[in-house]
Amino acid sequence: MSTTTTTTELTIGGMTCASCAARIEKKFNRMDGVEATVNYATEKAKITFADGISVSDLIATVERTGYSAEPPAPPAIPESPPGDAGTESAAQPRTEPELDALRQRVLVSALLSAPVVILAMVPSLQFTYWQWLSLTLAAPVVVWGAAPFHRAAWTNARHGAATMDTLISLGTTAAFLWSLWALFFGHAGAPGMTHPFELTIARTDGAGNIYLEAAAGVTTFILAGRYFEARSKRTAGAALRALLELGAKEVTVLRDGREDTVPINRLAVGDRFLVRPGEKIATDGTVVEGASAVDASMLTGESVPVEVTVGAPVAGATLNAGGRLVVEATRVGADTQLARMAKLVEDAQNGKAAAQRLADRISAVFVPIVIALALGTLGVWWALGEGWTAAFTAAVAVLIIACPCALGLATPTALMVGTGRGAQLGILIKGPEVLENTHKADTVVLDKTGTVTTGRMTLLATHTAEGTTVFEALRVAGAVEHASEHPVARAVAGGATEQAGPLPVVTDFVNVPGLGVRGTVDGRDVLVGRAKLLADRAIDLPPLLRKAQAEAEAAGRTVVTVAWDGEARAVLEVADAVKDTSAEAVGRLRALGLTPILLTGDNRAVATAVAEEVGIPAENVIAEVLPEDKVAEVKRLQAEGRTVAMVGDGVNDAAALAQADLGLAMGTGTDAAIEAGDLTLVRGDLRAAADAIRLARRTLGTIRSNLFWAFAYNVAALPLAAAGLLNPMIAGAAMAFSSVFVVGNSLRLRGFQAKRP
Repeated sequence: MSTTTTTTELTIGGMTCASCAARIEKKFNRMDGVEATVNYATEKAKITFADGISVSDLIATVERTGYSAEPPAPPAIPESPPGDAGTESAAQPRTEPELDALRQRVLVSALLSAPVVILAMVPSLQFTYWQWLSLTLAAPVVVWGAAPFHRAAWTNARHGAATMDTLISLGTTAAFLWSLWALFFGHAGAPGMTHPFELTIARTDGAGNIYLEAAAGVTTFILAGRYFEARSKRTAGAALRALLELGAKEVTVLRDGREDTVPINRLAVGDRFLVRPGEKIATDGTVVEGASAVDASMLTGESVPVEVTVGAPVAGATLNAGGRLVVEATRVGADTQLARMAKLVEDAQNGKAAAQRLADRISAVFVPIVIALALGTLGVWWALGEGWTAAFTAAVAVLIIACPCALGLATPTALMVGTGRGAQLGILIKGPEVLENTHKADTVVLDKTGTVTTGRMTLLATHTAEGTTVFEALRVAGAVEHASEHPVARAVAGGATEQAGPLPVVTDFVNVPGLGVRGTVDGRDVLVGRAKLLADRAIDLPPLLRKAQAEAEAAGRTVVTVAWDGEARAVLEVADAVKDTSAEAVGRLRALGLTPILLTGDNRAVATAVAEEVGIPAENVIAEVLPEDKVAEVKRLQAEGRTVAMVGDGVNDAAALAQADLGLAMGTGTDAAIEAGDLTLVRGDLRAAADAIRLARRTLGTIRSNLFWAFAYNVAALPLAAAGLLNPMIAGAAMAFSSVFVVGNSLRLRGFQAKRP
């Protein structure tokens, strides 16, 4: 007996790190009949469950684990026009109030912490009762400001886990509680108490030491890092919103002989609607009247516009580049090709494994060691008969020194400097979680149209018959094509203007649907278009032009024939030209250890020709693929054990960019592609992709070295703390020096340079 299953999504709240997501996922997968993946970056869980299990059961499981969950959001394609509040809330898991609350927590904590840190580090400012002012200012920071860390640490502790939150909560709480004891029960609260600047290693009476600056400063630093991360995560659903915005908002419906303009959500299957030249097609349908060229590159990646006539299918959100069309709707709402593409992007984002934070990995080992050392120190000192005060002083000192200021600076400073330098070079890095895959990437998938090529049709070559000059052929053909709106015609007219100068005026212009155009130029009857346009009028191409036509078609280029006065005069080659810098860029990507693969919706002949021009082997060309096939190809490469970087610029690339381990979006492309990518290249130059990967790898390396040294300083001081030799100024100096080192190490990223030819 087969069991039916249901798939749903839940929005998860309360996660603070990737290990939280792993814990929830483990809880789900322990349930009979449940398979789940939980994504920390998008804050969503995708769950497949069998009959007998309800969504409320799944939510209860999450809540028992210590987190919150909400029922499935409304469908990604709304019934109302895109831009509604409903769309915003469905696509954006982290709401504005939560981000505003976190920003307020950071600002208040920073304002209160600054005087505490300054007073502790500058003995000359320590007035008679400075320690009590420090306590007054630090208490709200440690209790209220660090509350998210305390809650997360408690949740982790209940499940036997330790993360960065555990380390922060333990260290700040220990520092604060010890400071309270020293102030109220020791002699740190005495009038005139100071922390002198003495760098001596000797046993001290802990009753005179306070560590309020460590508790408040660490809390503020790490809160700031969490805020910047949350702000970058807030755009997780922006790719979906960008896709939805591509669709038409209104449609002109033909009913009872009338033209009615209605909102797109009122369009039904079977309705006939009008699409004028330059307008977007409202939804998927079939042409019932008219003929035109449709620019479908955003969906298919095909650089050449598709000629459509009666009976031809068309897709919603594509652009009518030619004549008037009447289309009968065959799919609306969530069934359209655009809606299915939005779903692909959403699925790819949810299934993309978030990189585990390095600090959490280290904390998982470091925290238990610190706790064991603190307990061991307490037991050994008590067993040696040194008394509870000395024992607690040494044990708490271990916990205090284990909470490093530098750890709070390690990731934010490197990311801030790295992303700032990247912005200067036209490279935008979205957040720390995207960096980890840069050093692992071994394959780079390149979209063709708009990435390797210019993305627009260009006149590449002109072949003329005997007795006809190139100047004359371009002048005549350009004049006739100038009157047409067809993208190929615009390419010819633009190229002719560049090479032959101002064009003459055309008269008696006629558009021949699906074949080309005709008109009169300087008294000549001119035909420009497909070879069939000439053949229908019994005009044959001479051998020289037939050879040029065959070679151009073999290279995947569009051939435009030109005739006047009953004779074939020229053959023009039009294609999406390869960017001048693409071949050099492919070489640079290879030098970084990446295998380049060309992936395109164009036909194989075009793709192979482009690949050959930029230095990509024919066996690394994947052509004639639809958007869902692009995602499938990326998944196939990942299944082979590769870590895939993807470079693209179109809507048709958005889902594949989200699926790839590292998505690089060309900033000259669509909003959907930019939002789905992990890094954005402001320039439309593929060489920037190589620079972006180099910068991301360098930034990740800096973060790792920062984390190493942040922990190393504290590990080195732990034996001193356990031996009771931790002079407060040595602790302060170690923390200050480690912080200065981390900031200085991060500032080295400002020297990163993009490679020049």
